Amino acid sequence: MTIEQVIRKIQEYNPEADIALIERAYEFAKSAHEGQIRKTGDPYIIHPLHTAFTLAQIKADIPTIVAGLLHDVPEDTSRTLEEVKENFGEEIANLVAGITKLSNIKYRGEERYKESLRKMFLAMAEDLRVILIKFADRLHNLRTLEGVDSKKRQRICRETLEIYAPIAGLLGVWSLKWQMEDICFKYLYPEEYQDLEYKYEIERRAELNQYINKLKIILDSELSKSGIEHKIEGRFKHLYSIWQKMKNKDRKFDEVYDVFALRVIVPTVADCYNVLGIIHSIWRPNYNRFKDYIAVPKPNGYRSLHTTVFGPEGKSAEFQIRTQEMHDEAQYGISAHAHYKSQMNEKTDRPLRWIQEILEAQKDSSDTAEFIQTVKLDVFKDRIFVFTPKGDVYDLPRGSTPIDFAYAVHTEVGNKCSQAIVNSKNYPLDHELKNGDMVEILLEKNRKSPNHDWLKFVKTRKAKDRIRQYSRRFRLGQIKNIIPGFKDN
Repeated sequence: MTIEQVIRKIQEYNPEADIALIERAYEFAKSAHEGQIRKTGDPYIIHPLHTAFTLAQIKADIPTIVAGLLHDVPEDTSRTLEEVKENFGEEIANLVAGITKLSNIKYRGEERYKESLRKMFLAMAEDLRVILIKFADRLHNLRTLEGVDSKKRQRICRETLEIYAPIAGLLGVWSLKWQMEDICFKYLYPEEYQDLEYKYEIERRAELNQYINKLKIILDSELSKSGIEHKIEGRFKHLYSIWQKMKNKDRKFDEVYDVFALRVIVPTVADCYNVLGIIHSIWRPNYNRFKDYIAVPKPNGYRSLHTTVFGPEGKSAEFQIRTQEMHDEAQYGISAHAHYKSQMNEKTDRPLRWIQEILEAQKDSSDTAEFIQTVKLDVFKDRIFVFTPKGDVYDLPRGSTPIDFAYAVHTEVGNKCSQAIVNSKNYPLDHELKNGDMVEILLEKNRKSPNHDWLKFVKTRKAKDRIRQYSRRFRLGQIKNIIPGFKDN
């Protein structure tokens, strides 16, 4: 890896970039790390170069890439953060300071680890670019794990799968998420990885490539006839995601049919829907496998049309249809999102909903272990979309119930909830909601407080807190009526 490669990658998406600043940061980092060797035997400067290149791949802004080049300087060299600030300004120094704090997250006992994670979540909430640098740093460290001992290797991989990969998913940085997961899969479950790699790469890849090419030829011809400008790409699912599907759904490899997808990239949103119609006119769609993430984006901002059809020979084939902007955002998440917004001179610092949830959890909880548990369950857990009868959409952790939904709508709706109608049918209040459900909550206006027994099945922190809060108030009120002069101390 060289600085010239980093610069060429930056210029692909940002021809006006301040290349002199990049070169100056490289020389500063190279001088600071002079004589340092990584455990792999490489000169240390190779690591910040790889970090910067990965950031350029996800279309990060220039301050982020500069901070990527400098991220280890204050901690691992004699050069100080103050010197970074003097040479490169406050914004870049703040990013380097943020990544320096995150570098201290190491497993040294459960409590210290949890406290470090708390600091990480809060640092992310202040400036998301810090975690992008951490992803790029972590990815290169994963790629060079042969230089560390087995115990440390296992810790790094487990930490990555439990914390960093889910955060990458929340931020929509799928290209880094998949790479991190597959490397960790290889080290943590080597036998399963090798077995799946053999079945996928050796036994099925050639056959699947032929099938993908057949689909591309047919669709390319039809789209060309319709005059729609387009690009069609075949994408193979990543090994870890296939393994997870096999494990979670108790399927054998041959029973996992959606191991590949074709992406159709077109100029406009209108073209996306036109392509969808053409695909459905060629092959019979499986309507249970259709998702419109353009009309209703995922919580991380992901937008695309997904449809699965019964293609040639009756085999299932998944298509993802999107614009180039949607495609870049799907690959590179908030980094590409900010890149497109900056081109349109729009404000880019609106916090994502899940970051607001982290800040609310921090405000509500002084107990670190409770805070981490809340973040992992409410924020990192897979999300589902649930609709009101008016079409308003709420995203909730998978496993949520009508009570969780009611409290997401409004505290009083939760407190007075008496019945739930899900997709026009009555369901008990502990019913597990599914993605796309339409939920109507019926209220009992005379209800004084929520049912304390709801705590046995609700999933979200908000629902639990409100139930405890109002149940306690109601019980205190009853005691006061029985015991005159009783005071709550």
